[in-house]
Amino acid sequence: MSATPIKIEESWKTVLAAEFEQPYFQALVQFIKQEKATGKTVYPPGGLIFNAFNTIPLANLKVVILGQDPYIKPNQAMGLSFSVPKGIRIPPSLKNIYKEIQQDVGGTIPTHGDLTAWAEQGIFLLNAALTVEAGKSGSHLKKGWGQFTDAVIRTISAQKTGVVFLLWGNFAKNKRGLIDESKHLVLDAAHPSPLAGGAFFGNKHFSQTNAYLQEQGKEVIDWQIV
Repeated sequence: MSATPIKIEESWKTVLAAEFEQPYFQALVQFIKQEKATGKTVYPPGGLIFNAFNTIPLANLKVVILGQDPYIKPNQAMGLSFSVPKGIRIPPSLKNIYKEIQQDVGGTIPTHGDLTAWAEQGIFLLNAALTVEAGKSGSHLKKGWGQFTDAVIRTISAQKTGVVFLLWGNFAKNKRGLIDESKHLVLDAAHPSPLAGGAFFGNKHFSQTNAYLQEQGKEVIDWQIV
């Protein structure tokens, strides 16, 4: 984009270059600028909007975990789905993810919610919307982010093989049609939110992910957050 350079890792910039030039994306950038200009608070901070992309070059991506949009409270959103910075209270959904990991592959429940260590191992922690207005879930999803991240999922499906897509909850499950299941593994489950009444538990997605990665000759994920 000539007017507004996108600060994003080079391999992603290359494969998504056409998307950044689309009128909908130009309009999205202007929308976010206008929101900030009128005094609205937008999460995450600008430098973290593309954090998921900047942590993992496309070549290193092995797993995708799809969320809906960033956390809406102060100091929570960090550009990685389900993740919060160290020192911030672990959200209920992430607590349940941790519990399922412990039941599935063992280990201890982490004391913080920073999932950067997962991202650095090749887990793409993607939210369907990369920004949100403070206090208003879903407020930016239909402003262009949904179209953009659908394109991202299709790009991963087309450019990669042997990726594990973890789709939790109905919103994420609806993205299944974007993925070529003849060359990727798609696992779905209820959302980890307590509102799902515990239906998330017992899915064993974490051991299944590692078994598949091993079959693909890829290094498995260390799910333990230190």
